[in-house]
Amino acid sequence: MSITITADRFSQNPISTPLMRRFTSRLALTFVAALSVACAPEQQAVENSPTVVSTTSYAPQNRPDVRGMKGAVSSDHPLATQAGLRVLQEGGNATDAIIAMAGVLAVVRPHMNGIGGDAFGIFYDGESGEITALNASGRAGAAATPEFFMAAGVDRIPGSGALSVSVPGAVAGWEDAHERFGTMDFQSLLAPAIDYAKNGFPVSTRLAMDFEEQGRSLNQAGRNLYLPNGSAPEVGTLLKNEALAASLDTIAREGKAAYYDGAIARQLAAFVTEQGGHLRANDFVNHTSTWVEPLRGDYLGHTFLVMPPNTQGVAQLALMEMAKSHPIESLGHNTAEYLHTLIELKKLAFADRDRWVADPELAAVPVNRLLDADYLRERSALVDANQAAESVEPGFGDEIFSNSDKDREDAGDTVYLTAVDQWGNAVSWIQSNFAGFGSGLLDSETGILLHNRGSLLSLQSGHPNEVAPGKRPYHTLSPLMAIYPDGGFAFTMGTPGGDSQTQSLLQIVHNMLVFGMTPQQAIEAPRFRSSGGLSVAIEDRVTPEVLSALESLGHRLRIVEGWTAIFGGAQMIFHDPESGVLTAAADPRREAYSLAY
Repeated sequence: MSITITADRFSQNPISTPLMRRFTSRLALTFVAALSVACAPEQQAVENSPTVVSTTSYAPQNRPDVRGMKGAVSSDHPLATQAGLRVLQEGGNATDAIIAMAGVLAVVRPHMNGIGGDAFGIFYDGESGEITALNASGRAGAAATPEFFMAAGVDRIPGSGALSVSVPGAVAGWEDAHERFGTMDFQSLLAPAIDYAKNGFPVSTRLAMDFEEQGRSLNQAGRNLYLPNGSAPEVGTLLKNEALAASLDTIAREGKAAYYDGAIARQLAAFVTEQGGHLRANDFVNHTSTWVEPLRGDYLGHTFLVMPPNTQGVAQLALMEMAKSHPIESLGHNTAEYLHTLIELKKLAFADRDRWVADPELAAVPVNRLLDADYLRERSALVDANQAAESVEPGFGDEIFSNSDKDREDAGDTVYLTAVDQWGNAVSWIQSNFAGFGSGLLDSETGILLHNRGSLLSLQSGHPNEVAPGKRPYHTLSPLMAIYPDGGFAFTMGTPGGDSQTQSLLQIVHNMLVFGMTPQQAIEAPRFRSSGGLSVAIEDRVTPEVLSALESLGHRLRIVEGWTAIFGGAQMIFHDPESGVLTAAADPRREAYSLAY
C-alpha cells in the first residue's frame, strides 16, 4: 500500500479525556459515559428524530466545550472573539458582535480575509423566527469580457494578480447588516480593529507559519509589510498596518460610501488598472449587496439553511439529501464503508455544482432540479460500494464544464465567525480573500490586500460561470444554520476550507446528530478532504485498518499528521431549547476560539 504522509510542524497533541455524551432528539446535552472511549455504544430510538448513538472512534478532546446562558461568540482568532464577547456584554446584539469580530479579523488574519475580500451571512431573528441571508460578494468589472482576457494573453483567469480581482464586497456587507439589524454605533464597533491595525497585535506561531508558506505571491508592498527582511515577523512581535488603520477609520466614520464612492475606491481602481486588471472606479460605485432567501433542506430532524448560488450551498443540501439513501448510522463512524460513501457522494454533488453553479442574476441555475429529492435519490444510487470513481459526470446538461479548473488545491483562506445574543438572535457569517494573501496585491496607499475571488469566473465558452461584466464569481463560501422543526434556532456552523467546506460540515453534522458527539468533539474528530479524481487527504487519527481498506477501494490517500489547516477550522454555536444553554466550539486546526457568558 502506497500512502503519502504529510506532517504539520505545528501540530498539537490532545490533552484532555472526553466525556461521552448523548444528544436527545433536540440535542439536549446529557452525561452518558465516563472517561473511557472504549465503552460500547448504546442505541436509542427517538420518535420523529434520528437515532443517536455514542461513538468510540474519535480522539480525546483537545479543548473543552464552552457553555453560557446569555450569549456566545466564536471566530478564527482569540482577539476577535474577545471583541465580540465585549460587545454582547455591553448590550449589543449578535450582528453588532459580528461586525466587531469581522473588523478585527480583517487585521489579525490579513492573509485570509479583509476589506479587500467578500462575505456572506445568515441571520436568525430571535423574536420573530424570521431568517434571511446577505450576499456581500462583489462582481467583475464592466470591462471584464472574454475578449479582455484574450487581449491580456491568457486562456484562463489567473489565480493571482490583477486579473483575478473582482470588486470586494465585505465592507458593504458590514454596513448593510448593521443598517438592518445592528444597534450599536458603527464607529465604536470598528474601534478594536482600528486599534490593532494602528498600534499592532502580537504575531502568533500560526500566523508566522502562514506568512512563510503563503507569502510568495505577494507584491513588493506586501512583502515589505508581511515578510520584512525576507521572512515572517518573529513570533510575539507586534505587527502594524497603519495605512489599513486609516482606511478602517475612514470607513468607521463615513460608512461604505467612503470605500465605494470615495478616495479609497479611486485609489484601488487606479492601482488595479495600473496592474492590468479590469476594475474601474465606476465598478466600485455600482456595487451593491443583495438580501436573499436562504435555501432550505430537511435532514436528521432539522431544517438546514445555506446560501443560494452564486455559492456552493446547493451542494451542501444535495449531499444531505443523497445521504438519506444510505445507512449512515449502521455504517459506523469513520469506518471505511462510511468514509467511502461520503467521498463518493461528494463527487456526485460536485459534478453538478461545477456544471451549474453561477451568478443567478446573469445565468440560469436550475436549483430546483439540482435539489429534487427523486433526482438525488437516483444520483445516490450511483455510488459503487466496492470501487472509488475516478471521474463523475453531472446528472444532466449537454456539456461537461468545471468550476475547479485551477492547477492548485484550494486551501480556503477564509474566516468563519458566529454569534448568538441574549435575545436569541443568531448570525452565521463568513468572509474571505479566497487564496492565501488573495491576489497577492497589497495597495500601500490604503493598506488593503485585494482578494482573488474573480479567478473563479471561467473562460469556458457557454459555461453559466463564464466571465461577463457585472457578474459575481462562483463562490465556495458556505455558512450554515440549522433550526428545529418548530422553527426555533438550533445551531450555527461554518468553516474555512474552500472545496472542503461542504465535506467538513457534513461530517461534523453526522458526528453530532448521528454519532452523539458534543459540538467540540464533533469538530475535533478526524476528517477527510476529497480533491480531484481519486485523491483524498485524511487525518492520521483514522485507524490504519480503515486507511488500508480505503486504499483497497481505489482511493489515493494523503495522510496528514497533527492538526493542520487543510481540513478547515470549523466553529459552531449550539442552542439547547430545554435548558437555554449555549454551547460553543472552535477548531484547534487553526486559531479559532469560542467564548460565552
